[in-house]
Amino acid sequence: MRYSITAYKTIAIVSFLILSSVQFFLLYNTYELKNDHYYLTEKNLIKTEYLASIRNDKVFPGGAGILDGFIMKDMQYLERLYSGSPAKFALYRQRVCDSAFLALTAANNADSLLAAVIKRNHLARNLEYALFIRALDVSFKRDVYISIFDDKDYKNFIDPSVEMDPEYGIRIGGTLRDLYPQSRVMDLTVSSSVDYSYRITFDLFVDIRNRRMTIVRLMLPTFILSLFSILSVVLLFFITFRNWRRQKQLSEMKSDFINSITHEFHTPLTAIIVANRAMQNDKIVLNKENVMPLTGVIQRQADRLKALIGEVLDLTTMNSRISLKKAEYSVHQLLEELVSDYRFRVAGSNVAFILRKQAMRDRVLLDQFWFATIVLNIFDNAVKYNSNEYKEVLISTFSDRKSIYITIGDNGIGMSDEIRKHVFEKFYRNIRQVNGSVKGLGLGLFYVKQAVDAHEWKIELNSREGEGSSFVITIPF
Repeated sequence: MRYSITAYKTIAIVSFLILSSVQFFLLYNTYELKNDHYYLTEKNLIKTEYLASIRNDKVFPGGAGILDGFIMKDMQYLERLYSGSPAKFALYRQRVCDSAFLALTAANNADSLLAAVIKRNHLARNLEYALFIRALDVSFKRDVYISIFDDKDYKNFIDPSVEMDPEYGIRIGGTLRDLYPQSRVMDLTVSSSVDYSYRITFDLFVDIRNRRMTIVRLMLPTFILSLFSILSVVLLFFITFRNWRRQKQLSEMKSDFINSITHEFHTPLTAIIVANRAMQNDKIVLNKENVMPLTGVIQRQADRLKALIGEVLDLTTMNSRISLKKAEYSVHQLLEELVSDYRFRVAGSNVAFILRKQAMRDRVLLDQFWFATIVLNIFDNAVKYNSNEYKEVLISTFSDRKSIYITIGDNGIGMSDEIRKHVFEKFYRNIRQVNGSVKGLGLGLFYVKQAVDAHEWKIELNSREGEGSSFVITIPF
């Protein structure tokens, strides 16, 4: 069983990990898809209007004039430096770029342009932007370009007052800091296919604040549904696993019951056989006073055997309800009969039953069969769970105004605290303590507790490992 449970748990854990992985990849792909398409229509609208506003211009409206003022007027000078003195060319291109970028930053009007686009098209008010120049090249001969700035060669070429991003280049304007590929509205290169011209590449990013958190909030129902589905699967597994274990244990208990049922009928059968054998003795038969107790034993044990058969039938349908047929009985008389019957069963063994009747009152209402079940099952445990050569079972009674108390003690192996917690549970057996040498179904003390509760009595167990056990039954008058 341990192996099958381990295999079951392993399969369940592997399945759970696979399910979780699939859910994670589905959520991740859903996030990426939503991230790619989020605000896509609005970005296309902004791109269209922005491009229309800078037609025949660069970077932003008026940007071309600023760049021309810094680059076109020094084009021949840059050519001479490039041809004659590369070191001076490098220093001069730095000066040109610093001046042009600072001027573009100061004159940037993309804020007002985008604000007008947002207002005109009723877009979200929390949009932010970032405008970058990624590369700037000059051409002394048509379509042959020489870089004077690019985003991969920035290090010490740009004035410290110019904001530089190592990935996107020079920031001309805007407050957007979280830059993603999905935030790029346009990536534009503007050039002229003529001698003495320049080419510029610039990017415009537009996005809302906290893009990722916004998308996560949009996906929150999907996240919750996914989490709920995983938790549901875990809950279903737990319920299924618990029921499976119960059914497995029940199946094993039923198999054990079938294999051990003869043992449960052994007590009345043994008493009947012993009494019958005694009646076959000529000396006993001749004395009628000896015959009557034996016939009484046979009758009582036959009645008990009949009741046990009904009990077994109830067990097969798992009927744990006890119906009582109460009448007034003398507790002392019943105990004398039960002790007498049990002595027949253990005749010839080193088992002593001592009955001490100290109660002043002993007549109570009870069900005789279930009272016998209580006492005989406690007797069975006192004898079975006893490894001493001389076994002793002491039954004593005493009473007060309200109740009669029956104490059944033994000198057996006793019980640990853990065993005492479960000893009245159905099918519970402490196999390890007796190394499997004691047969049974674990039903004896369960029926004891059921019968005591049905009578609305009380039972108390006192036991210490290695020091025997003592059951105290309280029966109210």
